Amino acid sequence: MQDLIQFAWTNGVSFVVILSIIVFVHEMGHYLVARWNGVRIEVFSIGFGPELYGWNDRRGTRWKVSALPLGGYVKMAGESIAGAPQAPPPSNEHGDAFHTKRVGQRAAVVAAGPAANFLFAALVLAALFIAVGERVTPPEVSDVRAGSPAAAAGFQPGDLIRSIAGREIERFEDIQDIVRTSPGVTLDVTVERAGALVDLRVTPNLVEREDRFGNVFQVGEVGIVRAGGVVYRPLDPASAVWAAVSDVWRISAATLAAVGEMIGGARNADELGGPIRIAQMSGQVAESGFMDVLWFMAVLSINLGLINLFPIPMLDGGHLVFYGYEALRGRPMGERAQEIGLKVGLALVVSLMLFATWNDLVQLEVVSFFVNLVS
Repeated sequence: MQDLIQFAWTNGVSFVVILSIIVFVHEMGHYLVARWNGVRIEVFSIGFGPELYGWNDRRGTRWKVSALPLGGYVKMAGESIAGAPQAPPPSNEHGDAFHTKRVGQRAAVVAAGPAANFLFAALVLAALFIAVGERVTPPEVSDVRAGSPAAAAGFQPGDLIRSIAGREIERFEDIQDIVRTSPGVTLDVTVERAGALVDLRVTPNLVEREDRFGNVFQVGEVGIVRAGGVVYRPLDPASAVWAAVSDVWRISAATLAAVGEMIGGARNADELGGPIRIAQMSGQVAESGFMDVLWFMAVLSINLGLINLFPIPMLDGGHLVFYGYEALRGRPMGERAQEIGLKVGLALVVSLMLFATWNDLVQLEVVSFFVNLVS
């Protein structure tokens, strides 16, 4: 019991702090663009449920921290917290209600939340690259595992991997990004060996691995071992911004590819983690140091931005679909259709959350613990 309390305290506090910062960034994106478009903001809340602490600013906005720290919201004039954004609320004589704005303005307000998450991640990564440098591992092979696809393809220790599937390779992490998402796919590889370029072909195997957070997942692997000597390459501000934007794009693409593989059945959906696993990871990175916390916060911010862009009603992406329909047809989608869409979206989001939480409980062996108690 004492270990459980310690786990909950250490990981819970880290989780609440990290998630609250990311949620604040997301909601601030909505807030700023809404204000810029003349929308009156009634509530800015970090968390849901009963208010713990709050105050009113001179514009009448209620800023508050609520009891359930699993998200947040910005409530705009003429809009319910979870209502359909096109459903016309009571008229607002001052024209500062959300529903009175043009469809492009409403779309900009909705898209600003995910955009703020991507921008925040890029700024954090750029700051890290300027302060300590970009972490780079040379794309050099130090060893080839016997019996592996790489051994069969003719890889040798000392090979410098220059390109894979036509993509130029600058660091070992580039190799991992491609290979992990390509099990069963034959890849054309060019290596530099003794000053000459050699073309090879390799097909990654599908293997099961465990990361430092204890998460088990399936990835492609060819059986090469990277050379030691991680270096931190100092970057000037312009290069740091470019590298940060590139990393945001790379992480986003890899995340979407993983989601696509889960949907297509090529990847195990058990890898999907929920709030408990994020809390566990938050506690572990907090113990690793401030730099790791910043990196984790950037990655989590990217994931939050991506998730909110999924075309599911209740999420920002679902509202953008509604606005796209309105822009094409010249009129909002019917209230009944929006209501049904929101109910379906809510069911999907809740189901996904429950499934991810179940995965967390299984991963942490909580389920097996209780099964053993009653068996």
